[in-house]
Amino acid sequence: MAQALARGYATASTDTGHRTPGGGFALGHPEKLVDYAYRSEHDMTVTGKVAVQAFYGRAPEHSYFNGCSTGGRQALTEASRYPADFDGIIAGAAANPKTHLDTWRIWMGLQTMRDPESRIPQEKYPAIHQAVLAACDALDGVKDGLLEDPTRCHFDPGTLACKDTDSASCLTPKQVKSVATVLGPARSPRTGAEIFPGYMPGSELMWGRLIGGPEPYETALDQFRFTVFNDARWDWRTFDVDRDLARADEALKGLLTAIDPKSIGPFLARGGELLTYHGWADQDIAPLASVNFYKSVSQAVGDARTANGMRLFMVPGMGHCGGGDGPNTFDMMPALEAWVEKGAAPAEVVASHSTRGVVDRTRPLCPYPQVARYRGTGSIDAAESFACLLP
Repeated sequence: MAQALARGYATASTDTGHRTPGGGFALGHPEKLVDYAYRSEHDMTVTGKVAVQAFYGRAPEHSYFNGCSTGGRQALTEASRYPADFDGIIAGAAANPKTHLDTWRIWMGLQTMRDPESRIPQEKYPAIHQAVLAACDALDGVKDGLLEDPTRCHFDPGTLACKDTDSASCLTPKQVKSVATVLGPARSPRTGAEIFPGYMPGSELMWGRLIGGPEPYETALDQFRFTVFNDARWDWRTFDVDRDLARADEALKGLLTAIDPKSIGPFLARGGELLTYHGWADQDIAPLASVNFYKSVSQAVGDARTANGMRLFMVPGMGHCGGGDGPNTFDMMPALEAWVEKGAAPAEVVASHSTRGVVDRTRPLCPYPQVARYRGTGSIDAAESFACLLP
């Protein structure tokens, strides 16, 4: 909000109808769940525009939404449900589809926590990360400690199998299986269908967020405790992937289930511009979720309409909404303003990485499916040494 005010905007935010941490607010309060799911953002927007009109004596010239994670889901929900609310929307690392996302988070716990021998100790993360870089860092044409396109990396964790005694630099047989599991999607045990994509190679240093604790991610547990089973004492160890995902989809239909890609069509048709982004090393929401959604929108509303109104920027080495070894600091607002107000679609967004407050790397972020390719000359830490090209 401070950044928006500094740029001359009237700005608003919302607590989505509750002020307590966790998901307990929804237990026995279905209307509060509706507030959280979509209503609070729309009411905030309507009220904000009324306040602007009353205070300044005129309506806002343009309206923009900017959010990441749950804010990214809110952003997509606004575009889907209320296409006239905003002229431009930024949706980062969207928590979509929420029921499948939280099923994946608990599934990860089932795979790596129930059996102590399957747990991957955090002291082994650096060795796994270095092995991934050794196998895949050069695939994008430059060895820089980043995977520009991790989908090209097919890392075999068996290369780290312990030869003799267990140590921080090797994996036991069950740990080898766990690494392979979390680097793949969650699938239905009965049909094999993909439920949610998995971690990408390059994210290993941040795996502790979901698989480093004694229990799965609290946010995922809260969804099932307070909005699906309505039982604060529900035990995640009883989770049945197929049965309980179906129950979640039924209980949260129209609230936290998947956003229909077709529903983005009216927002794009009225000239709305949608910028999305996701870190390839996201430790909280698997980055391929945003790639899959982008592709599904293109398929649902057509390539031409999608190209005219939607962009996806994948960020190498960045974690959840920031952080990580990659170029994790960038500003999407100038790009969105130029697109909405001048019709100039963003061809790239320059991002930077800093160490102790000093910028030590810049890199262009490219509209998917383009990637930043080294030109062959110049510093590998300078954005001008790279060009956005199709892979």
